[in-house]
Amino acid sequence: MDDQNKNLILATALSFGVILVWFLLFPPPEQAAVDPNAPTETVAGEQPAATAPAGTAPAATSAGGTPATTETTEQANAPRLDIETDRVTGSISLLGGRLDDLKLKDYREELAEDSPIVTFLSPKGQEHAYYALYGWAPGAGLDLDGVPGANTLWSVESGETLTPSTPITLKWDNGAGLTFRRTVSIDEDYLFTVTQSVENTGAGTVSMAPYGALTRHGEPEDLMNFFILHEGAMRQLSEEREDVDYDDMVDFGADPVWGPGASVEQVNGNGWTGFTDHFWMAMLIPGAEQPFTSVLRYSAQVNTYEAIARFPTMTVAPGETQQIESRLFAGAKEWEAIRHYQNEEGIYRFIDTIDWGWFFFLTKPIFWLLHELNLIIGNMGWAIIGLTIIIKLLVFPLAYKSYASMAKMKELQPQMEKLKEAAGDDRQKMQQSMMELYKKEKVNPASGCLPILIQIPIFFSLYKVIFVTLELRHAPWALWIKDLSAPDPSSILNLFGLLPFMPPEPGSILAILSLGVLPILLGISMWLQQKLNPAPTDPTQQMIFAWMPWVFMFMLGSFASGLVLYWITNNVITFTQQYAIMRSHGYKPDVFGNIRSSFKRKDKAKD
Repeated sequence: MDDQNKNLILATALSFGVILVWFLLFPPPEQAAVDPNAPTETVAGEQPAATAPAGTAPAATSAGGTPATTETTEQANAPRLDIETDRVTGSISLLGGRLDDLKLKDYREELAEDSPIVTFLSPKGQEHAYYALYGWAPGAGLDLDGVPGANTLWSVESGETLTPSTPITLKWDNGAGLTFRRTVSIDEDYLFTVTQSVENTGAGTVSMAPYGALTRHGEPEDLMNFFILHEGAMRQLSEEREDVDYDDMVDFGADPVWGPGASVEQVNGNGWTGFTDHFWMAMLIPGAEQPFTSVLRYSAQVNTYEAIARFPTMTVAPGETQQIESRLFAGAKEWEAIRHYQNEEGIYRFIDTIDWGWFFFLTKPIFWLLHELNLIIGNMGWAIIGLTIIIKLLVFPLAYKSYASMAKMKELQPQMEKLKEAAGDDRQKMQQSMMELYKKEKVNPASGCLPILIQIPIFFSLYKVIFVTLELRHAPWALWIKDLSAPDPSSILNLFGLLPFMPPEPGSILAILSLGVLPILLGISMWLQQKLNPAPTDPTQQMIFAWMPWVFMFMLGSFASGLVLYWITNNVITFTQQYAIMRSHGYKPDVFGNIRSSFKRKDKAKD
């Protein structure tokens, strides 16, 4: 086995092995079934008083001890204020003042034009309810009835519809000298600003702690549970970011203040907390220098996940008014919007709410370049092709050196054969002679595998970008490719639409055989790239080389179309570069001759 083929097999096998281990040893686990008979859960900040002492944690049970089923019915019938912007629509419930109804106008559930727009937040009583709740935890001089709770019915002091130009203010008087107000505003994208205030017109000093909470009932319906993507709780704890999966929240131990199933961290500033999904997220964002207590909590009894930001206790003397302002991001994980909030609005490291992965030093610049190309070209598919060309230009010096070395190795092939004959069975002598020949001719046999090896982190980084970032969701390219984040929808099983039946659904066994046009082109491009060199004489090598393109074709057939498009473009450019560089160094690859030889060998094997 010559060194060039050894290197090529080693590099290709390494690529194949990494991808195979990735998708065979770490498949997405099946989503656990949701028990329809599970007890109805309480809302954020409604744990029993024993686990949430007054003045330390959010308010205890529903105000007045209202049973959960009654509270759900009241919530469904509660009056609401509309939310209406160019990008979102929804409403705020006056019962509890919850932000629990939010839809994203720019995104649809499915690719079809008549598909409903994405519902992000939904009120209690609906399946997979998810909402934001603000309130005050009572301290000295107060009890639960003295502060607004989850079932407090607020009145409207100003505003009718929440828009970027018209904030709304809610008001509630506890009848004992305290007047609470909540002012909510929204920008042009997805950032809400919530100002909570309390005015003390009574005779005594009181204390209380404001808080904001995000509550979701059960795991998200579309939870992927795929290790390449974090879905679950996420919080920035000053300089440290913590990602917590839903199943890890289930395993939380008990906190002496917040009770069972809680993880509590003190944050001195530059913090935020909430939940991130594949393409959407909700984050509670205190002020940059605002200290707060970050609590992640899971209630096994009612199957709720909570992310809570509780602020320090405030003392309000007679005649005083205290207030605190915080923000809430609720919407799509758009790179431009998130970067704006980080760079212009001062939200610390907010861009890291996008899961860039271990290769962040590659994924971030790759996405930036892809994004800029898309702005220039106006099509994400052509932007991927442009990105591939730029990447190939950047690694061209390495490729040139590698292919030049391969051409030189071909020139040395006759001398290498003579050395093998002279050495006979003495392998040590043969190796020494080879090394002397390489040194004399200034050839590095290992350089042939470098272009393939460098493609591994680039491939994974691009896969991460295509899989994780929202900008490729439902992004079309050309013809039948309407979603570059999804596999090629065409299928060889129905002759690419000529036969009157639909291909198997993704995830089924037959779907593995349901190859689209792009995966087939990928296999052909890999096969042609092999034909730049004669097939090895060793039968084992021949078998590996013969099967490798088609194994990759089936294995990558279920990948996102954008990634397969990148791989095809990369193969075509690599083929062209290798052919041109090797010819410029005196070796003319006989592609058609190698193809004919491969078919002749098959005919001989049959005979």
